[in-house]
Amino acid sequence: MTGTDPPVVAIVEDEPAVAESYELWLDGEYEIRRAHDGAEALEVVDDDVDVVLLDRMMPEYSGAEVLQELRERGIDCRVAMVTAVEPDFDVVEMGFDAYVTKPPTREGLRETVSKLLSRASASDELREYHSLMERRSALEAEKTAEALDESEEYAELLERIESKRADVDDGLGDMDDEVDFVGAVREIESGATPPDSADGDAADRPIDDAVPDDSGAGE
Repeated sequence: MTGTDPPVVAIVEDEPAVAESYELWLDGEYEIRRAHDGAEALEVVDDDVDVVLLDRMMPEYSGAEVLQELRERGIDCRVAMVTAVEPDFDVVEMGFDAYVTKPPTREGLRETVSKLLSRASASDELREYHSLMERRSALEAEKTAEALDESEEYAELLERIESKRADVDDGLGDMDDEVDFVGAVREIESGATPPDSADGDAADRPIDDAVPDDSGAGE
């Protein structure tokens, strides 16, 4: 992306009605690419893509497999996993930048894309720290305190967060704008997620209110 080109957002979603809703919500601000399965996603997502909205449950290649392949290829984009699947401890090893539970609202999805774009220029250490915190937030939103205490994966995640936080702190002296750095860290640690609008017109309601129930939007 250059300073004059619109950001490129790839929508990877196997339900056409859902993908069309996402595109409608983002239309006008971004260049949109669409893929309807994992194989197609690996064709359309390249170094020009800034943000990927990635369905987790798809035929042939799962969202997790697509994400792993994108990371192995070194494609430097931010990835939001958009899914109805409740996060389990396997997300500890997934390198997503946001975990969005279906059905998202229009405002929530737009804020997720905006948030990820704003972090595009952050250091590798800060982006990795944010990714780890997103995995922690996803688990803490779904798991009981007892389940978290008993999980070796969660304990390992906490150790990785502490280690990465040390790396982030060490890099503070190299930052040109310390205010921006502190603000970014505080935002990460707050665990804040884009608000879902409770009011508004049909465009702001969750997708399962905007498309027929047989659309398969829950996958």
